[in-house]
Amino acid sequence: MKLTSFGELMLRFKPAACTRIIQATSFEASFGGAEANVATSLTLVGNQTAYITKLPTNMLGEAAIYKLRGYGTDTTHILRGGERIGTYYFEKGTSVRGTNVIYDRAHSAFATSTSDEYQWSKLLSGTNYFYVSGITPALSPALQEAVLDAAIYCHKSGIKVVYDANYRGKLWSPEEAQQFSKQLMPYVSIVFAHDEDFESSFGIKAFDGDMTNGIAQKTQFKAAMKQLKAEYPNLDTIGSVLRNIYSVENSQWSAILLQDDDFSESPVYDVHIYEGVGGGDAFAAGIMHGFMNHLTSQQTVEFGIAASVTKLTISGDFNLAYKDEIARLANNHGSSAMNR
Repeated sequence: MKLTSFGELMLRFKPAACTRIIQATSFEASFGGAEANVATSLTLVGNQTAYITKLPTNMLGEAAIYKLRGYGTDTTHILRGGERIGTYYFEKGTSVRGTNVIYDRAHSAFATSTSDEYQWSKLLSGTNYFYVSGITPALSPALQEAVLDAAIYCHKSGIKVVYDANYRGKLWSPEEAQQFSKQLMPYVSIVFAHDEDFESSFGIKAFDGDMTNGIAQKTQFKAAMKQLKAEYPNLDTIGSVLRNIYSVENSQWSAILLQDDDFSESPVYDVHIYEGVGGGDAFAAGIMHGFMNHLTSQQTVEFGIAASVTKLTISGDFNLAYKDEIARLANNHGSSAMNR
């Protein structure tokens, strides 16, 4: 089984410790981006992945490719050219001060790429799943066209399309996200949606906005999942993370998986967070690992949430955790452990 993801890989800058950007005299540099995070996570737990993006023909582009290739992701279909690599600045919060992210990705090689650059019959040869997040189509009309072209090709070719709604208000409006979703969703098999994603991306109310009380809204999330599936009968799976966020460092995480017409639920994890980035990507990768390795729905949701909370203990975008580590955590906290 093989998954191919499509999105922007960015250069990430982070000030030291709890230093604010305005104070910083140096930055830690690394790479990240939602779809690259998923591909890397899946590769590290033993799956075959490929990643498609466009990077400039310079040493920054080379360094990004070397990093992905070093973790085992297939980079042979990455396009080259354009003016620059997109960047973002990650200012880690602490206590009552929230985390802040500043994007500097306008006019990047990927954001300015055109739909006709992506020859999907070649790029998706031999893949079983095509993965994209809502961040990618939010970057430009041309990338919306590229994602739709890929989804249509996948639909005709028996490749399952996986869409993480991953709504970003800094990139587009709910009206724009919903308009695009209506075009894409008839071709999608698997959806991930968390927190405000249901309402912002699909116009379905699931969450009241109280980040301290997300888990108690499980019934509303389940209703939203059923409504989304009723609107798009081609969907076979919907996954959601539910959270109670008490501070930047302390929260509770759990997950729900709707597969066909049955729900599976994870246990609730009490989490002390080192860095609150990439948890949703790690969850999606964990769920896809379950599908690609024929785990049961219950095993899949337990592996997915264990992968997600493990990521929250690791610096950077990538979930640098191995299958045995995640499986051990899932086994210790999952339904089999609770029933002993």
